[in-house]
Amino acid sequence: MTAVGPEELRADCSRCVGICCVAPAFATSADFAIDKRAGHPCPNLRSDLRCGIHTELRSRGFPGCTVFDCFGAGQRVTQVTFGGRDWRDDQPTAQAMFDTFTVVRPLHELLWHLTEALTMELPAPLRATLAEALATTDRLAGGDPESLRSLAVDTHRSGVVPLLAQAADHARAQGGRPGVDRRGAALLGADLRRVDLRRASLRGAQLVGADLRGVDLTGADLTGTDLRGADVRGADLTGALFLHQSQLDAARGDRATRLPPRRGRPAHWAAPPRARGGSPRFSGRRPGR
Repeated sequence: MTAVGPEELRADCSRCVGICCVAPAFATSADFAIDKRAGHPCPNLRSDLRCGIHTELRSRGFPGCTVFDCFGAGQRVTQVTFGGRDWRDDQPTAQAMFDTFTVVRPLHELLWHLTEALTMELPAPLRATLAEALATTDRLAGGDPESLRSLAVDTHRSGVVPLLAQAADHARAQGGRPGVDRRGAALLGADLRRVDLRRASLRGAQLVGADLRGVDLTGADLTGTDLRGADVRGADLTGALFLHQSQLDAARGDRATRLPPRRGRPAHWAAPPRARGGSPRFSGRRPGR
């Protein structure tokens, strides 16, 4: 991967060795039906390194797996950093791969956001700075296992995040004044149908189970917004900023939900209701993390 592009930032499990099913730990919660220790294979991982319940993850209590995205880090670690090796080869290889993955994955998430920012209409100086940050982040992600394990990811991220915020703020100001600033707000289960969220900042906001039916989110910054269980049926997301596929996968929508370019409609989304009356509301139980 000498040049980062959309394909490199999209997970390709066929070129990975199931790292995301082994490296992370998870605990019994609304997202996962069982406890699993870091570095231990999920019991649903088959010998061919594919998930044995992939088509039944939600019904079997693993919705957290359906919304996890490595942003292409899995295949990069497998095919590039380790040259096609398998974590099952030996324990030192396994530990090195898992340690490397925990660094490359957040770097690839930054790469996705930087790539997305560069699709916006931005001032030339900011665009140049973003392009430089993209190249630097890609270079870091392409390092050898030893350099990656010693990399201070949080330090690098702290330099990139403000640039992404600048890009979002500039984009939010296009076509009118920026909307409300609710970054980091706790809006779990909130009814937001009558709130004007056009060009709003919802960076890092918790919208778990929020009612966003029919809401226009044009120009809204959704960087890191938690949309698990959020009802976006009929919502207009076409112009939302930094809306990733995994956020859509975590939400509840329908065929009337308008999506941004290059985003797919999740298979579990239902068709628009035909009958009148209220729709199911969030139960109030907050998914665990």
